[in-house]
Amino acid sequence: MAEKAKGGRGLALLALLISITALVLATMAYQRTGADLRLRERVESLQQALEDARQETANALGQLEKLVRGSQDKQR
Repeated sequence: MAEKAKGGRGLALLALLISITALVLATMAYQRTGADLRLRERVESLQQALEDARQETANALGQLEKLVRGSQDKQR
C-alpha cells in the first residue's frame, strides 16, 4: 500500500511539472502575440508616414516641373 502512495505522489509531481511548463509556454506565446500586435501598429504607422512623404515628394516634383517648364517657355 505504501508503494501505491509513492507512485501516486510521483505522478502528481509529474503532472504538476507538466502543467507549470505548459503555463510558462502559454505565457511566452501570449507575450509574443502582444509584441506582434505592437509591431503591426508600428508597421502601419510607418506605412502611413511613407505614403505622406511620397505624396509630398510628388507635389514638390509637380511644382518643380511647372517652374522648369515655365522658364523654358519664357526662353523661347
